[in-house]
Amino acid sequence: MLKEFKEFITGGNVIEFAVAVIMAGAIGNVVKSFVSKIVMPVVGMFTGGASFADKKIVLSEAVLDAAGKVKTPENAIMYGAWFDTIINLIIVGFVMFMMIKAYNKMKKKEEAAAPAGPSQEDLLTEIRDLLKK
Repeated sequence: MLKEFKEFITGGNVIEFAVAVIMAGAIGNVVKSFVSKIVMPVVGMFTGGASFADKKIVLSEAVLDAAGKVKTPENAIMYGAWFDTIINLIIVGFVMFMMIKAYNKMKKKEEAAAPAGPSQEDLLTEIRDLLKK
């Protein structure tokens, strides 16, 4: 069983999958930064100039003690952060769509460039003719 696990874990598909997961995490960080640092300030400019990521609906204010420390934190709906996440999803989805579209286009060119071999009927006819001789 240990041998099978070793073969599985060192197999090409697992390693390729691990690399893909690591790359996806890195790309996710880049996209998140792009959304929060570039896209959202532009969106914020159209919504009154404030940082959109900080937009929230406070359900209950924070409760402070006499020393000014937070006794109970505020309860808020952070719709700005959620909006950031939605834009992030749309950008990642669009990038993935473009990558798959380019991959499919490249794959179709390879299929079109491959010469078509003889059909089954042609091969069977050739075999029949050879057997007659």
